[in-house]
Amino acid sequence: MKCFALLLVVFLPFYAAADEAPRQIVVAATGTAEAAPDMATVTLGVTREAGTASGAMSAAGTASADVLETVREAGISERDVQTSSINLNPVWDQSNARPRQIRGYAASITMTVRVRELEGLGTLLDAVVSDGANTLHGLSFGINDFEPLEEAARRDAVEQAGRKAETLASASGVSLGPVQSITEGGGVGGPVPMMRGAMMEAAAVPIAAGELDVRVSVTVVYAIDD
Repeated sequence: MKCFALLLVVFLPFYAAADEAPRQIVVAATGTAEAAPDMATVTLGVTREAGTASGAMSAAGTASADVLETVREAGISERDVQTSSINLNPVWDQSNARPRQIRGYAASITMTVRVRELEGLGTLLDAVVSDGANTLHGLSFGINDFEPLEEAARRDAVEQAGRKAETLASASGVSLGPVQSITEGGGVGGPVPMMRGAMMEAAAVPIAAGELDVRVSVTVVYAIDD
């Protein structure tokens, strides 16, 4: 009899803890908002070869200055133009002669240009090619102000979470209670049209900007009403 009483004393706290476990429904959802991009970032450059390192750098510098002047004339602000890299490499003789010989040097200067008016992007690319740019390292599209899109995606995520929770509650035969907590865990994402590593030619450049997505994920905890 004493043993039985002792067991009751030991296990009663566990039954009490189980009864106090929160009754909740936890759902996760991702909201999206779409918009056409209103800006582009272009990474372009000039590459020049010469018999000497100084000659190659001088030629690349002159071509780079011409390209930067063209960019300024197109109305691009100084804050939207940046020299992103300068490289100088030997150019080796590709014949089978041994030992290998350096036949010259190649200098390249890369610039990053932010274009805030997409209507003139194709014209700008044509112009910089005509004035000396001969490499395109990247073209990406973006949106100046993400905040309204993030807010819309956030609302969409919470609404989706609510619908999921209602469905789960109805299928389980319980009533959905108030929100206990909301945790945001998402960010900006989506397909971004890009071109990489292309050689540029002086020709009309058609630009398809497409559409960008903003995604926000949330986890929402609902109480279950008695």
